[in-house]
Amino acid sequence: MSEPRATAVDRRASEHAVAGDGGAVQPIDVAAIQAQFPQLQRRLHGQRLSYLDNAATTLKPQLVIDRVARHYRDETANVHRGVHLLSEAATADIEHARGAVQRFIGAREPAEVVFSGGTTDAINLVAHSWGMDNLLPGDEILISYLEHHSNIVPWQLVAERTGAVLKVVPVDDDGDLEWSAFERLLGSRTRIVAMVHVSNSLGTVTPVERIVAAAHAAGALVLIDGAQAVAHLPVDVAELGCDFYVFSGHKVHGPTGTGVLYGRREVLETLTPYRGGGEMIRSVTFERTIYNDLPARLEAGTPHIAGVIGLGAAVEWVASVGVRNIAAYERQLLAKAVAALADVPGVRIIGTAAEKSAIVSFLAGNIHAHDVGSIADRNGVALRTGHHCTQPLMERFGVPATARASFALYNDERDIDALVKAILEAKEILE
Repeated sequence: MSEPRATAVDRRASEHAVAGDGGAVQPIDVAAIQAQFPQLQRRLHGQRLSYLDNAATTLKPQLVIDRVARHYRDETANVHRGVHLLSEAATADIEHARGAVQRFIGAREPAEVVFSGGTTDAINLVAHSWGMDNLLPGDEILISYLEHHSNIVPWQLVAERTGAVLKVVPVDDDGDLEWSAFERLLGSRTRIVAMVHVSNSLGTVTPVERIVAAAHAAGALVLIDGAQAVAHLPVDVAELGCDFYVFSGHKVHGPTGTGVLYGRREVLETLTPYRGGGEMIRSVTFERTIYNDLPARLEAGTPHIAGVIGLGAAVEWVASVGVRNIAAYERQLLAKAVAALADVPGVRIIGTAAEKSAIVSFLAGNIHAHDVGSIADRNGVALRTGHHCTQPLMERFGVPATARASFALYNDERDIDALVKAILEAKEILE
């Protein structure tokens, strides 16, 4: 007899809790966490807010809001080259944020942390800076069906210009990568493997260590899209060994318009700058430009100073809670959500991979996902509905859209109860 689904998820949560970075998992004081997020104090249509749209963007703790406000209120100045106190202080603050990110993801040195406008911006930087210089006709780029459009379209653009070929690893009916297909598609012409760490649609956690090892054995570079991972799972890029790792600030409780491209120094130094302008230069004449050292050579122009400072505060805050603690707690939420939805007649979960982050995409009978989302909104539940910027993946499962509930460390069982109540109401009204 097969193991009940909820029990299997609970068991994997326990295994994950002891398999991460070596420290003991500590319980999270969820009420204390919730008190730090002012947006959770508001009501939605007169109802308690159940914010279950964390895969789209996460809420911001008061500490991050205050840090950004303090910069704009008291510390505004441009960074680098200024000799006045405010400029020097702003420069120190942004470099402090770089160090915070370095420690958070386990990079070997601050120079391996390049600030970007977000995950999409970082992937485009690599695709164009590395891809345009290194890809030749017939070379292969290997991605998967799990990718967000931001890890598909940039590679398509570069493939069209270079003559490279895009290869796609399929997924099985549970939403897991088909490893045998990965091994078959990975070959001597593969130049880069660009794959997601955690699927934003299904929550599938991909075997990134295995992917990196196999790709490197084949002589390919590896880019990992960690947008859905860094706030929810322990990440150590040096231990992982990937060549690039990218994520967005707004999905790790930081400001929008910020992000990170991590790259191994040896690889970053080979990149032709994607953008030209101020700060990325050492000297400029009309005949020739000499580029600056890392990371400045890849950070043209005035950065999003307040946003980057806020990002630094955000990752320090997440680190203070403990990512392993967050992962263990969210796995418990996932198990409870899966069990609760299993008791709702007609609900079908799309994506039942053995290793999942706390993301649940589902269908409620024949009710359109947008209708589920609208009724959920009336009940104070913020869901995401649609194709989630993963149209090829939706096509793979034969659905135009799903409703998606994605959890974070400030969610609790009341949010699951509100979600179930909203689905039952939608079924009562629309079926």
